[in-house]
Amino acid sequence: MRIFFTFEKVCKPLDILQEQTVLSVKLMIKQYFRISLTNDNQGHRFLQLIYAGAVLEDDWVLADVGMTSYSTVKCLLKEEEKPILYVFNALTRQTIPIIEKPQFLTATVSELKSLVSLRSGLPVSTFRLSTQKGTELYNCNKIDDYKLEIGSTLRLDIWDGWKEYLTGCLLGHKHIVQHYLSEEEPVAKFQQRVALHMAAFFGHLDLAGWLLQQGVRADRPVGIHPYREWCQEIEHPDVNKCPVHAGAEAGQLLVLKVLVNNNVLCLDCRNPQGHDPLKICIQHRHLACALYLIAKAWSVVSFQGLSFPIRIYIKIKQWLHKVKRCVRARKRMTYKTCVGDTIVVDGFTEVKMSSRPKVRRGRKDSKGKVATLPALSTQVPSKRLKPPPLNTKQQDKGLMDLNLPAIGSQRKGTAPVAPKAKSNLEKERVNMPLPAIIRDTNPRPKFFYSTPNAAGLLTSSLLSFSEHNGRTTRQNAIYCLALASSFKEKPWLQQLRMARNLARRTIRRPVC
Repeated sequence: MRIFFTFEKVCKPLDILQEQTVLSVKLMIKQYFRISLTNDNQGHRFLQLIYAGAVLEDDWVLADVGMTSYSTVKCLLKEEEKPILYVFNALTRQTIPIIEKPQFLTATVSELKSLVSLRSGLPVSTFRLSTQKGTELYNCNKIDDYKLEIGSTLRLDIWDGWKEYLTGCLLGHKHIVQHYLSEEEPVAKFQQRVALHMAAFFGHLDLAGWLLQQGVRADRPVGIHPYREWCQEIEHPDVNKCPVHAGAEAGQLLVLKVLVNNNVLCLDCRNPQGHDPLKICIQHRHLACALYLIAKAWSVVSFQGLSFPIRIYIKIKQWLHKVKRCVRARKRMTYKTCVGDTIVVDGFTEVKMSSRPKVRRGRKDSKGKVATLPALSTQVPSKRLKPPPLNTKQQDKGLMDLNLPAIGSQRKGTAPVAPKAKSNLEKERVNMPLPAIIRDTNPRPKFFYSTPNAAGLLTSSLLSFSEHNGRTTRQNAIYCLALASSFKEKPWLQQLRMARNLARRTIRRPVC
């Protein structure tokens, strides 16, 4: 049959066999149009065929997809850049691809962590990157210093005991965040700033509203962990990023409205690069967020009969907050750490960012000893859960007498009421045998039972199909219907006919 192929505004007819696969057709088109295809470490350049609005797979047969003579197939040349690095997230158990040019390997680890933070939603102060051998990547070094090749996989680890807490932040569960807050006050405050950053990035309104009620400010940077306070000079510059910047980068309009209405200083909050939320929304092309911030920036504030632009109101509030910070700075030391506090210094102390789960403490008994629950495999069922033993008379009857008086219903001084004797009809019901259990649950038409061996015919064929195909008949039908529905330009009846042809083909030539 003759098929027309269009490529770059050129339409050419080719004679194709009905039993020919899409892969063989691609090879013919490649030779006819002289297309160069590549598949190396830097990228993948391949040919794509589109018919009736659906992308044709390489192992499909043209006749099975309902292609007839004088049909038109569109050819497209696609290019995909392969990731130069992969980052395995130990928190979500997912792999994050880093798609950049090969020259990115000459960049610093600080730039790599910024990309990972933007992809995962985690602040840079909550995780660290390491190689497969366990070597940690420091911010000031370059990626080439660790001799990483294109396609290498790095590992992202979080602070020990933070897995449940960060999972609650990812899902936006307020109660989980409240439950797993640290008992140390400085660490708990840092965790609340991290939670507001993630709530703004993922758009969790409930969690963000609760954190704002607790006094967490969206125009204040997330900062660093209290354990690393002595390493401020070598920390990542993105530790000064605020939650409102995370919401602007992700384009979360509703969260931005909540943050700005709670604190108008968020409009003029600057990130480490000196950009305010409006400029960040314009850079990431979030039109709705940019329009909202523009309308807020040009609004007017009325105070005691006076009206003035909101920019002047923001300057006044910033001046007042600056005075408060100067007063507080005089009353405290340069560092918040005291004698006995934990300090983590790179290269000198043990790493506390290995994604270890939180150690659960056992409950104390009355004597003050820590009591822990035994393992599930060693637990012995309690005696209270066992049914009461039957008397000899009840064992002879076969069933317990259910007409016993209720506990507590007898009065003092009264004799217990004797149980009523069972009638002959009840005895016959007790001794009546139950019908046999039917093991065969496959519904079949009646004519299949005409012969004694007909019961196993359909069952054996279904089992053999599932063994060779890897899918049940129902799953195979759903798979064929899903493939046929991708041809959106065809009517529904033709899609159904195409699904039947695909189902017949899988039965004739099952896929292992």
